[in-house]
Amino acid sequence: MPKPAVALISAALFLVSALPAQTPPAKPRAPRLPEQMAPQTLPGQVRIFIPYKAYTQEENARILKLYEFLRVADVSDGMDIAGLTDVGTVDPEIRTLWRDTQNFTHRVTGIAVTARYVPTNKRVHKIDPPEIGRWYTHITPETFQQYLFPGSVLVIDAEGDGESRTIGSSNIQAWQKAGMRAVITSGGLADSDEIIHNKVPAYHRRFARGIRPGRNELESVNRPVNLGGALVRPGDVVVADGDGVVVVPREHAEEVAKASMQFLDNVQLERFKKANPGVKIP
Repeated sequence: MPKPAVALISAALFLVSALPAQTPPAKPRAPRLPEQMAPQTLPGQVRIFIPYKAYTQEENARILKLYEFLRVADVSDGMDIAGLTDVGTVDPEIRTLWRDTQNFTHRVTGIAVTARYVPTNKRVHKIDPPEIGRWYTHITPETFQQYLFPGSVLVIDAEGDGESRTIGSSNIQAWQKAGMRAVITSGGLADSDEIIHNKVPAYHRRFARGIRPGRNELESVNRPVNLGGALVRPGDVVVADGDGVVVVPREHAEEVAKASMQFLDNVQLERFKKANPGVKIP
């Protein structure tokens, strides 16, 4: 082969080798699961008695439309009519963090997504940044965030976890961006000034100042929880306003909504008529 041809081939090979390697696009990474997590296949000694039921977004939207103009007082009366007296009535100590008496933006109706935090029995010598990161990743994470959806209300059972501030101004906004309408907890909340400033609907039992690491652990997500003496299952309807919180069992949600409409106050009645011209109250 003539020397010029050899030189040209060598130059071409050099240019090809100098080009950046063409790598296939990276596949999306699955969410990293906490190391402290129970096996998904339960051993024979474990029994779960309240089943989980999934609902479509279309089903959720249809139910929420029925509650669009209803207040806690209306729904409470509707529960009585439906034969559910004192069912779903949450302890009045769990109350709204702030009120908007002009546009009532603190009022919320949504579909429950549940999480339960419990006091830890672990002790650490020192809570330094690596240890804090380990706890938030593996022991007391927020894996429920991936299950939030538009129209959801996050219900956190944190009864008895003391000084743990499970809710703060940053994570509550992240949950809201995931579609959450409000968060309701039987436990602690911090950064209250910022949450009020940002007008994120929040209902709580108490204020708490301590971070979760070293104090509590995530026990379960989307399992039945206790919220101030009321059973809340994922998929149940949660209504909250300045009067407190009421939980409607999903299987009775349509019946209760229709029974509640007759109790609309004048303000909500006018709103209903404007939004639904010519439609009679059920």
